Amino acid sequence: MRIAVTIFLTDQTITPVRLARELEERGFSGLYLPEHTHIPVERVTPYPAGGELPPEYGRTLDPFVALGQASAVTDNLHLGTGITLVAQRDPIDLAKQIATLDHLSGGRFTLGLGYGWNKEEAADHGVEWTTRRELVRDRMALMRALWAGQPTSYEGEFASVKASYAFPKPVRGGAPRTLVGGAAGPKLFAAVAEYADGWLPIGGRGLTESLPVLRRAWEDAGRDVRDLQIVPYAVLPAPGKLAHYAELGIEEVVLQLPPADEAGVLKVLDEYASYL
Repeated sequence: MRIAVTIFLTDQTITPVRLARELEERGFSGLYLPEHTHIPVERVTPYPAGGELPPEYGRTLDPFVALGQASAVTDNLHLGTGITLVAQRDPIDLAKQIATLDHLSGGRFTLGLGYGWNKEEAADHGVEWTTRRELVRDRMALMRALWAGQPTSYEGEFASVKASYAFPKPVRGGAPRTLVGGAAGPKLFAAVAEYADGWLPIGGRGLTESLPVLRRAWEDAGRDVRDLQIVPYAVLPAPGKLAHYAELGIEEVVLQLPPADEAGVLKVLDEYASYL
């Protein structure tokens, strides 16, 4: 099982360069970063985990800039987002950012995408909350048109692009590895089966019940179940938990690091070393 990590990197934590070097030297497989462009002070949307929203949510580094730094100082460390808020980004710009990072890293990038939870943040980006899933689907299709091997136009419900020269391309062709984050449900599983390589279940709970449902949706979409990737995300590890994932056939897990300074993060990496 490959062991990757995720962390809220901020202006107060360990730096991307220092963390990336430590992860590669210690044998961790990857680094996934979340994003929030901003957190409006006046907020109605409750924090999904309950209680007060942790301060790091309003201090996150841009994941693509941070992962670009991580890419430059590593050779094998996989790089991912967990998650990119696709609805809040211009798809033409985002397609260029993704393809550039994937190209410069030698195909090490995984696009973890999601639909968001903070209505106020999304509203400032002009996102209509009730149609955000359709918007993400539309933007993914537009980006795939730009990543296509030949100039390809796209006319969607929310945006369009003319047949264009758009280089670089994702290394593996068509699109980088793509995983959809979010809670189990028919809408999310339909999206996973339509335009992704797999699922990023946050926390990894309830997989025994959810995986058969997702596999059925995947096969109903005409896809080979052997290609489906499940990557439990932001997991607080325990030997029994990882053993359970292994029994389910899961080959990668992303462990949660604290948003701490260098000493604090390295201490937790030492504790996680037993899982490598």
